[in-house]
Amino acid sequence: MRFCGKLRPMAETEPPIDGMLLEELQQSRPFRSPGQEAIVGIARTASVLNRMTAAILDPEGISVAQYNVLRILRGAGAEGLPTLSIRDRMIDPAAAITRLVDKLETAGLISRERASCDRRQVRCRITPGGTALLARLDPAMEATDDLLATELSDDELKILNRLLAKIRRAVGP
Repeated sequence: MRFCGKLRPMAETEPPIDGMLLEELQQSRPFRSPGQEAIVGIARTASVLNRMTAAILDPEGISVAQYNVLRILRGAGAEGLPTLSIRDRMIDPAAAITRLVDKLETAGLISRERASCDRRQVRCRITPGGTALLARLDPAMEATDDLLATELSDDELKILNRLLAKIRRAVGP
């Protein structure tokens, strides 16, 4: 499988990383501050990784957000989860959860049922078809995760994860 923007080990002769973001964005004016560069760099990196993931999911007819819902429901097990709990666990909780759930149910990948004690609450569960789809996608998705290890050491990944968590904590939920 070929990806646009695929991560790869840097060769000894590659140019330094400093200034790479300006070059990627074809921007001649420097960033206002290191903070601005970091924010743009995080957004750009998220976009590249999102496109890479979408390239795997598109042939299966699901979006990155739908994949996220399926993974959440697989992790929830047979109990399933209420719709709003799914939304709260999503990578991008701003996604229109009702629309996502509608499409996944229409595709036979999840099921929904209203709670008998509270008709407002809808519990979602992954179907065998949804589980099978994730099983087919798992190897390719795990391979994309492993690509990071070709570029960053375990220690660097731990530092990156700590820094990203620090940023999320600073800006709020």
